[in-house]
Amino acid sequence: MQKKIQLKNLDCANCARELEEEIVKIEGVRSASVDFLHQRILLEYESEATLSAVISAANSFESVRVVASPAEQKSGAWAEHRAEIIALIAAAVCLVAGIALEYTLAERFLAARIVSYVLFGAAYFTVGWKILLETVKNIAHGRIFDENFLMTIASIGAIALGQYAEAAEVMVLYCLGELLQSVAVGSSRRSIASLMDLKSETATVLTEDGERTVPPEEIRKGDVLLVKAGEKIAADGVIVKGRTSLDTKSLSGEAMLRDVAEGDAVLGGSINAGGVIEVRAEKDYSESTVAKILDLVENSAAKKAKTEKFITKFAKVYTPLVCAAALIVAFLIPAFTGAYAANLGEWVNRALVFLVVSCPCALVISVPLSYFSGIGFAAKYGVLVKGSTGLDALAKARVAAFDKTGTLTYGDFEIARVHGDFAEEVLAIAAAAEKNSSHPLAAAFCGVSTPYTAENVTESAGMGLECDIEGKRTFVGNAKLMRSHGFEVPGYAGGTLVYVARGGEYLGCVEIEDKIKENARGSLAELKSRGFRECCILTGDNAVRAEAVAKSVGADTVYAELLPDEKLNIARKLKEKGALMYVGDGINDAPVLMEADVGVSMGGVGSDAAIEASDVVLMRDDLSLLPFARRTAVRTRSIVAQNIVFSIAVKVIVMVLGLLDLIPLGLAVFADVGVMMLAVVNSFRTRIDFRKKPQKNGKECCAAGGHCACSGEKEH
Repeated sequence: MQKKIQLKNLDCANCARELEEEIVKIEGVRSASVDFLHQRILLEYESEATLSAVISAANSFESVRVVASPAEQKSGAWAEHRAEIIALIAAAVCLVAGIALEYTLAERFLAARIVSYVLFGAAYFTVGWKILLETVKNIAHGRIFDENFLMTIASIGAIALGQYAEAAEVMVLYCLGELLQSVAVGSSRRSIASLMDLKSETATVLTEDGERTVPPEEIRKGDVLLVKAGEKIAADGVIVKGRTSLDTKSLSGEAMLRDVAEGDAVLGGSINAGGVIEVRAEKDYSESTVAKILDLVENSAAKKAKTEKFITKFAKVYTPLVCAAALIVAFLIPAFTGAYAANLGEWVNRALVFLVVSCPCALVISVPLSYFSGIGFAAKYGVLVKGSTGLDALAKARVAAFDKTGTLTYGDFEIARVHGDFAEEVLAIAAAAEKNSSHPLAAAFCGVSTPYTAENVTESAGMGLECDIEGKRTFVGNAKLMRSHGFEVPGYAGGTLVYVARGGEYLGCVEIEDKIKENARGSLAELKSRGFRECCILTGDNAVRAEAVAKSVGADTVYAELLPDEKLNIARKLKEKGALMYVGDGINDAPVLMEADVGVSMGGVGSDAAIEASDVVLMRDDLSLLPFARRTAVRTRSIVAQNIVFSIAVKVIVMVLGLLDLIPLGLAVFADVGVMMLAVVNSFRTRIDFRKKPQKNGKECCAAGGHCACSGEKEH
């Protein structure tokens, strides 16, 4: 059984890691992942007793609580923490006043010294009481080495050494860091949620009794939805009344409005930018495009890259190791340096610096936040990435392989010419056979009238059709099919060729043309400039046509006339040259998409197979999304590396300075808070791309002769 358990008050990334470790130990838990950014547990379990144990464990973990649904956060990031801010201000005032007294009147007046101690105590307990309470609770549950415990030990150690101001500083600065962390994470959660704001809050269903307002989850196939101007379409469907313009930017990244009328298919998540329309739902909401997109993006946190897994393992051992180092500094070093009693206080003070930097929050927060920000940014412009694994694979890819039809070309086939002595008969026979095929090429014959009827039709994958027409065995397909039956066929430069043989005689062929996408050459050139060593084409089409397309788009290598299993074998060989990115339509190429290190499907809106088979789904038929996706993946991976190196480097520097007694305790806390904040801020840079976004320009697209280079849709 699987379940998503919603949480609240999960404001610490390291706590999320510790909670996950605790949950996976519960008997009956098959797998568990705590999604810090969405505040939830993704759980696979065996029984209701296991589920109850998990919920109890979550509720007993610090201030975390299990809730029925995500808490609405309508107020600003700072407004949610008003009580903490007031407490921090009061504590800071007490701390500053105490320090002022200590350095002025306390040395001369006992009363002033006592007042300064009271002020330090007030500052300490005003913000620190929750930390002390959580420490006691955690010890009772057998949990130590968390940040509450470490800060408590560090501050009590300072008090034991008579450093009352430093103890208050540690607590105030730590609580300030926790507040800033909570605000930053809350802001990030809102920002990422706004990128995927596709779901409508309610839907209006038309019934015999009038209008009924329901949650989108209650929409069923066949329901008629009333959609007014400015409202989102709640589920995939067909317009049964009215005409309007749709804003699909949040769904596919498409900037231009799309005009639709009665009979046109529409996707859930589109915004009605014009008149009132009525839409008949073609799917239940749970099966709609918007539901699947949201589920894909939200569940991306469960697919962790190797870097994320490394950070989780590193964080698990980092805190105990630093604490062990602190014990060595505090007790073993002075024991070997002589004058143990005289030096003990000095070395304990140095060890306290180790304790305050022993929490790996900067790493545990910034790494998943960087990945998720990158995924959210890509989704905003129509690129869906399945987790940080897909993003990392896209960044590492060095060889790009493309399907030809529908990927580098539009896939809108038209009959260009017919070769043969009996052209009309060749065309009619081909049309009769192709009416029984589901291959995209068959669409070119839809408007061709034919007096023939094909019987006993069998289709050979990647080759063509065999059938009986008027009692004669007929073959309609590519050159490979013809050769397999002993026919020698000519080659023609130009389009895709569909050969026809009947009754043991070769009759001729139909030449079908498919226009190459205008931005194909530029997109492949940019991919090469961004680290791809080779771009190649894998196609079942004839070699002459494939070579012509390769020359037009700038591909390096062509593998033509391939059967599906041959495509798979070529993909395996290409992987020996480097990490492979395969780009296809997500339906006919599903095995190759899954074999590649990163599978990318084009025009994936509404395609269940595309979403299932691919690591990356391009939501519209626009090749310029590929270089954009690559840029986003590489930049995200770079920022993750920066955060890891920066966070570890600062902590090591602080520990070295602490060991040499060159940094006071308060400044060490400040440095630890600072590195965490800088890492979080750096994570947000994954959502910034100063280059041209992959958006559509209406004038340029419509000037392209009626065929839009950006969306692949006909423009009128």
